[in-house]
Amino acid sequence: MPRSYHTLALLKSRLTLPKSRFGAKINVMQIPSEVKNILEALENANFEAYAVGGCVRDLLLGAEPKDWDITTDAKPEEVQKLFPDSFYENKYGTVGVKTGSDKPELGVVEITTYRVEEKYTDKRHPDKVQFTASLKEDLKRRDFTVNALAMRRDGKITDSFNGQEDLKNKLICAVGEAKDRFNEDALRMMRAVRLATELGFNIEEKTFQAIKDNAKSIGLIAKERVRDELIKTIDSKNAYDGVMLLKDSGLLHVILPELAAGIGVGQNKHHIYTVFEHNTLALKWAAEHDYPFRVKLAALLHDVGKPDTKRGDGPDSTFYGHEIVGGRITGKILRRLRFQIRLEHMVSMLVKHHLFYYNVGEVTAKSVRRLVVKVGPENMDDLIKVRICDRMGSGVPKPEPYRLRHFQYMVEKVQKDPISPKMLKINGSDIMKFLKIEPGPKVGQVLAILLDEVLDEPKRNTKKYLKDKAEALRKLKDSELDELTKKAREKGQEFEKAVDEEVKERYWVK
Repeated sequence: MPRSYHTLALLKSRLTLPKSRFGAKINVMQIPSEVKNILEALENANFEAYAVGGCVRDLLLGAEPKDWDITTDAKPEEVQKLFPDSFYENKYGTVGVKTGSDKPELGVVEITTYRVEEKYTDKRHPDKVQFTASLKEDLKRRDFTVNALAMRRDGKITDSFNGQEDLKNKLICAVGEAKDRFNEDALRMMRAVRLATELGFNIEEKTFQAIKDNAKSIGLIAKERVRDELIKTIDSKNAYDGVMLLKDSGLLHVILPELAAGIGVGQNKHHIYTVFEHNTLALKWAAEHDYPFRVKLAALLHDVGKPDTKRGDGPDSTFYGHEIVGGRITGKILRRLRFQIRLEHMVSMLVKHHLFYYNVGEVTAKSVRRLVVKVGPENMDDLIKVRICDRMGSGVPKPEPYRLRHFQYMVEKVQKDPISPKMLKINGSDIMKFLKIEPGPKVGQVLAILLDEVLDEPKRNTKKYLKDKAEALRKLKDSELDELTKKAREKGQEFEKAVDEEVKERYWVK
């Protein structure tokens, strides 16, 4: 009978998996030579040897493996005898073999002796590891059936737990009793969500129920490990589905209680979604448009301050200062989960400033310039992307209405240096020195004419060229200099106008 499974209503992404891949040998040409050589060396020494886990799964899905792992009945010391350029720095039977490959994922290939594990008192590490001669016993200890696949050098697959069937049915299913697997290592619950998200799979019903029953145990896991799984989930194309799985499983309430606090919190007449729905839909837009991870994270957390700042209820409720509070809460979340300080500051800043004002005719160059200084010109594109996510998470039809495009135009405009003599490689003092003249109108006239020269040909903006040109201008009559100055200044105004029009055209504004 087919397994029942947890169905996420909004899970739309699905892989098309060629059925012919399943139940058949993998094309050995897909196995890198570095891996083949290790497998061959072990077999020639009369040991069993298999590529195992995610690499086999990825090959069956038609994807390129991110890393390669090998399992064998050879003991660690026997592996090291075969591969002198190796290291053994753990108690779990894993030897790292240096291959000399220039590919990062193949530079070191890990070889682990078949093993069984006894009790996980802390739900993180096995109390005891014992080696075994049985491949099946080794596969039995693994997390999910799709990762409990082993492949020989000739491409033949050993599948003791119906992993290929679950791949075909797009299911993440625990090996054996799900509760036992999660009691062994609670992080596997996060990994189930992450894998389902990345692959566009569902989670098998009993497996999902076991996650719900044991969700609180994720609090026992090192924050860095939780963070790494969370990053992969949020950075997936299906990030929205991943966060919904975290919510439905109860994991979200443990790892991101501040985000979960928005569940069921209604907003006002400007919003049709609850706070949580709005935050997750903002993330959905960011993920679908492949925005940088920092933007995805800021989109997910941009209104995290609303539950704490809500005043009143119904269509006239308010959330004054939620962006400021949200910035502080975001910083607290990212510190707790051990994110890099730089990323913490960046995302907190994006959340804090995401509510910038951009109505045409009301936003001044001064206010835009002030925002650019606060945020940093290098971060303005990210900030605008967060605001777009905010808009699209509200159910509006257009990501960039005219007023937002006009704001982008103003951002670029205030960052452009004005067309002025300050752009030149020489200044007024240089002119007075070269020409041996006193301060006066003539200095400005010469600079205006030199600027015209540079606008025509930027390569002329060298101290030598401009000095020579200035000395030539000294020979002109005052009337000739006046005429050249007038033409130069008119040309400069036209040039600046043309630049402005070009920027306007880029943002489709008038």
